[in-house]
Amino acid sequence: MDIAIALGGGGSRGYAHVGVLRRLEHEGYRIRALAGTSAGGIVATAYAAGYTPDEMETIFAELDQSKLFARSPQEGPGILGLSGAAKAFEKFFGERTFADLKLPCAVVAVDLHAGRKVILNQGCVLDAVMATIAVPGVFPPACYGDVQLVDGAVLDPVPVSVARSLSPGLPVVAVVLEASAEGGDGLAGIPLRMPVPAQLVARLTRTRVAQAFSIFLQSVDLGSRKLAEMRLKLDAPDVVIRPDVGGIGMLDKVDVHRIVRTGEKAAEAALPELKRVTAWPHRLRRALSPKRIRE
Repeated sequence: MDIAIALGGGGSRGYAHVGVLRRLEHEGYRIRALAGTSAGGIVATAYAAGYTPDEMETIFAELDQSKLFARSPQEGPGILGLSGAAKAFEKFFGERTFADLKLPCAVVAVDLHAGRKVILNQGCVLDAVMATIAVPGVFPPACYGDVQLVDGAVLDPVPVSVARSLSPGLPVVAVVLEASAEGGDGLAGIPLRMPVPAQLVARLTRTRVAQAFSIFLQSVDLGSRKLAEMRLKLDAPDVVIRPDVGGIGMLDKVDVHRIVRTGEKAAEAALPELKRVTAWPHRLRRALSPKRIRE
């Protein structure tokens, strides 16, 4: 039962991806290709590098989350920095390149000046990861060659089309860390909880500035959720898995083990649909059809 997987962005919610991968492995699904945006890019590249879900959970749980967003004098404009994250991920990925990975993998970033999506699947893995997590305004843009890159969620929160391009013909499972947008305008019933994280409050000393930034983050979250739903309708993954991570802010300190279990539960709930799209009648129709089947 071979599948490709697209892991969406979501900051601290991203630990749920680890639980999804573990549950899929347990059920016998073979992940043949991965694409990721932002937090999903971290997990996608780690899995493609050969880390097991158990190993990832242990490593992530041992990280000092309070030090991930430390700034260095060399970093560019951003309220927080990523020097702490860079040190942590350097131990994780070392000098690996995408050619060293055990599975086809790509992460998504956005060229800030050209205004276009960039698919990173060559060169240094660490550099690509630092680009895909560079939330604009919050973290400094990443210098990647002669361009500045920011978080891929700006244009592609869940990179389904990228995952499909890496492994044509396989069912694509999308793991979405946003609440489902339902209702007449596609936004009804979505809680927009995204308070200013404690790290930001420490730097934003004036109340009005902190309140303004809270409004900004809520607006960004709203746009991201709407964009994710639009992209899912356009790219039509075969299965969507939505871990119940509502109420978790992008930069919240979290219990990694609890978030991982949330991902496992979501994958378990999606098993009936997964079995349907990987059953032989569906695979046969897919093989015979010149275009991807949409049901």
